[in-house]
Amino acid sequence: MEGDVMDKVEATGTVHDFDPMSGSIPATKVEITVSCRDLLDRDTFSKSDPLVVLYTQGVESKQWREFGRTEVIDNTLNPDFVRKYILDYFFEEKQNLRFDVYDIDSKSPDLGKHDFLGQVHCTLGEIVGSPASRLEKPLGYGKPKPCRVYKNGIPGKKCGTIILSAEELGNCRDYATMQFCANKLDKKDFFGKSDPFMVFYRSNEDGTFTICHKTEVVKSTLNPVWQPFSIPVRALCNGDYERTIKVEVYDWDRDGSHDFIGEFTTSYKELCRGQSQLNVYELIRWDPFFPPQVSLLSFIVEQEHTFLDYIKGGSLSVCWFASLTLTLLVLKGNPSQSTSLHYMNPYQMNAYAMALKAVGEIIQDYDSDKMFPALGFGAKLPPDGRVSHEFPLNGNVENPYCNGMEGILEAYHQSLKTVQLYGPTNFAPVVNHVARYAAAVQDGSQYFVLLIITDGVISDMAQTKEAIVNAAKLPMSIIIVGVGQAEFDAMVELDGDDIRISSRGKLAERDIVQFVPFRDYMDRTGNHVLSMARLAKDVLAEIPDQLISYMKSKTIKPNPVPPAYSPSDDPQTNPV
Repeated sequence: MEGDVMDKVEATGTVHDFDPMSGSIPATKVEITVSCRDLLDRDTFSKSDPLVVLYTQGVESKQWREFGRTEVIDNTLNPDFVRKYILDYFFEEKQNLRFDVYDIDSKSPDLGKHDFLGQVHCTLGEIVGSPASRLEKPLGYGKPKPCRVYKNGIPGKKCGTIILSAEELGNCRDYATMQFCANKLDKKDFFGKSDPFMVFYRSNEDGTFTICHKTEVVKSTLNPVWQPFSIPVRALCNGDYERTIKVEVYDWDRDGSHDFIGEFTTSYKELCRGQSQLNVYELIRWDPFFPPQVSLLSFIVEQEHTFLDYIKGGSLSVCWFASLTLTLLVLKGNPSQSTSLHYMNPYQMNAYAMALKAVGEIIQDYDSDKMFPALGFGAKLPPDGRVSHEFPLNGNVENPYCNGMEGILEAYHQSLKTVQLYGPTNFAPVVNHVARYAAAVQDGSQYFVLLIITDGVISDMAQTKEAIVNAAKLPMSIIIVGVGQAEFDAMVELDGDDIRISSRGKLAERDIVQFVPFRDYMDRTGNHVLSMARLAKDVLAEIPDQLISYMKSKTIKPNPVPPAYSPSDDPQTNPV
């Protein structure tokens, strides 16, 4: 196949396998703006002179490290700080933040010499996931260290509020879609015509070139028309519109010794002129007579919408379902026995609870009401002992919703006391259950994430594959976490990273399943916090791209971003 052929192009020394995106695109950066209202007044003859300090928390050490400080604003209890915090944003990580507010009494950088005004904890996801990416929280009186003895401090006293706004920093999010053709290329094959393809390079500061795109091979022609292709502008020219772009044309050979036909140079600025005589290029080659030509047929530039565009525009609410297999299968016994995967150790969480907490604490930041349906499957239910693969963990068929992560964990623990663990393990019912919700909301206003935690054995593989193929066209992703020491071959098959899942000859439209075995993330030192952070990072990493792929497939664009918060809109600072 031509696609397979292109993966093997490497014989010339310059045309080789590549990943144009690896290591070249920075992480998403967000800018945090801070305001405060109704701060405590610490000064006798004037108002407080506030400053805000941001601390970030390490995943492994759990230590708080100072990230930065705002400027000091004199004599106000309602400051709007100009200095911003710029942070790398990762959807798949729980990025804990702490904001401490001080009244600055001198020029000393030592915070212990100043009056503490209040503190708030949150996550970066909590800020980004709030309506219009604007989070308002009351300041608490938790005592940080170092800290001076409070002058008038009374723990529990209202300390005012802090307002945190996040905005994604642009880093050239345009992508270009272009198409080329060529005329009168060289006949390189002895018994036939050429099989041409194009290779694009962007120039570097040191005069070298980095490959950034290869077209498909067009077989047996001297006048090829290549398919349109899209490429991020930052990958094409790294934001420098006049930077040289080199294009080489080759005749493909099966043995990899591709024949060089010719080359030309252009720039993003020139390509933007679109189809015209100015974008007809003669190929430079060894034979200067009658050079063949390459022409630009079309060039369109569009802005690439990001995950944060959908979140901030208020056009999206991420809804997630937690589902646990309560089947023990080979690990027989009840949850009170240490041999059970559901063993309720009074001193630490079992693998099911750790996986729930690791993923749920991140996803819940993007759900507006923090109410989550939690389902169980693989158990006999009271009072008649019927087997169910789709029952609410809280036992309430009319209202299966749990209040936050703590509510889900509580429902899970209670269900272990009331149901009888039983096989077989069927996935299809719970996948179809969530799919019914997703099918009812396909306008891009909601996206559904199903978390399945299982011991790995599955009894309805064919039905599950069919359910996933049907769900792939819906606003939905599935995360499967395997616990225990079982073989997870079936789960790997459901994850379409290597081979897209199919059912009855029909391929899934998108890859919507991500599977990981929890045992691969267990920290050798027994640090469960680190184990959970590693797990969450991997299982959630694909969600933003899966969400965007659905939006693109339905040509759904994010809603316009609500107007930015202005201090003049605040009735406390602009009384009527």
